[in-house]
Amino acid sequence: MMGLARPSLRRVPDIGFWKLCGSGTGEGFTPIPNTGVYAILATWPNLKVAQERVDSEWIFKRYQAKSEENYTLFMSTLSTRGIWSGVAPFDSNPVSDTGPIAALTRATISPLAALSFWRRVPDISTVIGQDPNVAFKIGIGEIPLLHQITFSVWPDTHVMANFARKDGPHARAIKAVRDGNWFREELYARFRILDSRGTWHGRDPLEHLRHAA
Repeated sequence: MMGLARPSLRRVPDIGFWKLCGSGTGEGFTPIPNTGVYAILATWPNLKVAQERVDSEWIFKRYQAKSEENYTLFMSTLSTRGIWSGVAPFDSNPVSDTGPIAALTRATISPLAALSFWRRVPDISTVIGQDPNVAFKIGIGEIPLLHQITFSVWPDTHVMANFARKDGPHARAIKAVRDGNWFREELYARFRILDSRGTWHGRDPLEHLRHAA
């Protein structure tokens, strides 16, 4: 379905930028593909249209029918920097950033830097996995090893910023990326969570954040 879905997605009304992605094993932050977990990213004119298309369009209904479990997040872009496949895919809407925040990083890794990059990933994955503030996290990608995306959800911008700034494998990896010019293309975006549907491992990962708010 990952290959056959492309013509169907192109015909979905109102859909903008979209990508079909696979994932890695474990939490997704590994170079070994997980053939059981896939992700669809798509942009829409507004929340109402996004919800209606996900509910009604054949391709999304088929994915839901074929899956044991599916989870959908609806978001609004707070900030974005960089490009993806040569374009800026998200229109930022700097509204209130209170409540759960999602962070997305996407990069095309230079083939010569791939080994150095993946050597850093296990330590970063461990740190993220042990952080009790991370509500949801996954590593996905368009092409194994070279086109990589990290996606994580945090209680608020303050908690997320503290993780990004503190010294550790994540901060050191960022410095290595800058010093070594590892990425041919990169994009960073933050989103406000508007709505969620479905479950991940039998529950909504954001449920406790809503209760806390």
